[in-house]
Parts: sequence; structure tokens; C-alpha cells
Amino acid sequence: MKKILLLGSGELGKEFVIAAQRLGIYVIAADSYENAPAMQVAHESEVVNMLDGAALDRIVAKHLPDFIVPEIEAIRTERFYDYEKQGITVVPSAKAANFTMNRKAIRDLAAGDLGLKTARYRYATNAEELKDAVEQVGMPCIVKPLMSSSGKGQSTIKTTEDIEKAWKYAVEGSRGDVIEVIVEAFVNFNSEITLLTVTQNHNRPTLFCPPIGHRQERGDYRESWQPAHISQTQLTEAQSMAKKVTEALGGAGIFGVEFFLADDGVYFSELSPRPHDTGMVTLANTQNFNEFELHLRAILSLPVDEITLERNGASAVILADGDSTNPSFSGVEHVAGASKTDLRLFGKPTSRPYRRMGVVLTYDSTETAIETVVEHAKEKAKLISVNL
Repeated sequence: MKKILLLGSGELGKEFVIAAQRLGIYVIAADSYENAPAMQVAHESEVVNMLDGAALDRIVAKHLPDFIVPEIEAIRTERFYDYEKQGITVVPSAKAANFTMNRKAIRDLAAGDLGLKTARYRYATNAEELKDAVEQVGMPCIVKPLMSSSGKGQSTIKTTEDIEKAWKYAVEGSRGDVIEVIVEAFVNFNSEITLLTVTQNHNRPTLFCPPIGHRQERGDYRESWQPAHISQTQLTEAQSMAKKVTEALGGAGIFGVEFFLADDGVYFSELSPRPHDTGMVTLANTQNFNEFELHLRAILSLPVDEITLERNGASAVILADGDSTNPSFSGVEHVAGASKTDLRLFGKPTSRPYRRMGVVLTYDSTETAIETVVEHAKEKAKLISVNL
């Protein structure tokens, strides 16, 4: 039986473990706290600080997995190169995981080495450097920690008075021990998409899921929908850029490649070498395989011949608005009985303000306007409350 060590056990990891269980794969789920969502469905679990290289080495040596699958950013990713030398497959590859856990590495690869179109950007390691970077990039601009997820530490600078506050917020939201930010010029985009890109072993072709649109607040997604509105010209451009960057990183698996769609073309934004939070819309069976099944099949070298759109779908998140050590839900029955609707409650043992605790999924035929499906998801998500 093949064995996977999953590093990070949130809601995306939980769906991945469920997919792995269905194909008879043994999974050890690791995270920094007990009873994380993926641990609840895995064979074994480990509570470990994944930024501690020695601790990471210990659990790898203990379990001797066939595959190491990262699900979060806060990992001592430089250790992955040694694991590959030991014969362990790091997903998608040690290079991909190492580069994409840090916005600086992936941005320099995309813009510098590959020449992809991106927003103007600079880096800063302290508040004074941030001030200089803002002057060079111009206002308004976006500040993001080099290592973070779900929008943590991300803010917009519109005036010079925002700079110090933005620096402090970025440091607070940074994951890992890298205290540095990227400053990006504001792109006047019309919309943004995630292009789930599946790379495969054995010279099989790179495949693309139908593009996913999304709306963000506080740097984190609130709704996503599939398919997104996009011209064929822009889609072809985005697919070409996604193929270039994923080929440069190497390995097999699913990548969530984010783009801005603007009047002057397509801008590369970010990339995650794993299932993407906006891709939870695929749990509405919008595709022949959801993003977690695609990730697993690529990892196991099971061929995927095509990815097809089966129906239109949307997801809307369920957020907590306070702290609790024993959160519960009310209103679930109103959603459970709704037509063309489903939901996932993640099973997180604690809540905090704006923490994503679940998602509502809606779907309809491909003839139904995607805006209608999105509104249905938003309406149903409002019916569920997180009790503190």
C-alpha cells in the first residue's frame, strides 16, 4: 500500500485525504495542532512544528512515506531536496514546493526568468525599505508577506500614513520565519481567475480545468464560481503562462495559478503547488474529477485524458465571527433541504474571527447563468451561523 505524508491538515487536506482513502492510499496527516480537519479522516496523525527541520526529519524517518504532499506554506521546504535524494517523491517536486512557499522565489522565476507579465513589484525587509518600495512602485499598491496564506497580512496602501500600519500587519500575518514583504503596483483589472493546471508524469500532456472566478475580502476568497467569464484570447494566454511556469517548477500534481484579467492583457499573480481554496467549487461536481481527485491521480501517475465541464457551480464560504473552543452550527437544515445545493463543514476544533469554517456549494446546468448560481450560494451561506 502506498503511503502519503500530508504536511498541513486543513479543509483542503481533508478532501484530499478522502480522495486518497477511496483509492486505498495510507495517509499520515501532520499539522501544528491536534484534531485538524484532515487528521479526522487519515489513518495516523502527527502534531509537529513543520518549521523545525529536525522535527520534520523525525516524522519522515518514522513513517518512510512514498510521497510527501505539502498543503501549507509554513514548512522547512529546503529539507525537501534531501527527501528527494532519499527516494521520496515530494509533490509536485522539491523545487516547486520550495519556490512557491515563498512569493519572492516564484515571482522572480515568473517575471525574471520566464518573462511573464506581472504587476510592478519591489521587496522590503523593514518599514523604511517598505517606504522606499512604495515610492518606486507608486500608490495605490498591495503589500503581502512573502510567506502567508488566505490573505493573512495583506493590505492596500493608499496614503503614506498607511505604510507603517501595513508593515506591522504584514509581520503579524507572516507564516514562517521570513520577515519580508512584496510590494505590488495596483493592477486595474476587470476580474481575477484561478486556472487549475494539472501536470502529469510519463510525458502526458498538461491539462487545464475550466477557469474559476472568485471574489475576495480581506485578501481571502468569499465566493468562487466555475466557469469564469473569459475571452478565448485571454484563456489561451493564461494557459500558455501557466504551462511555462509549471514546467519550470517540474513534477506532477495540480497547481492553482492565479491571474488578473485587465484591458491590456493577462497578468500572472500567484501560484500554489496544490489544490486551491477557490477550487472547492469543484466539489459541486462541476468537473468529471474534482481538484483533489486530479491532484491524487497525477501524484500516483494515473492517466487523466481530459477534464470536462459537467455543470455550472459556485461556492460561498461560512465564516466565524468570533473565538470559540467548541464551535457549532445552526441553520444547517435550511441548506440541507435546498435544491441543487450541498455543503461541507470542515470540523475545525476552534474558531476565530473570519476563520473559514465551511462552504456552501450550488450547481445548475451549463445553460444557467453563472451569476444566478453564485447568488444562490451566497443566499444559502447566510442561513448558516457559527455558534461560539
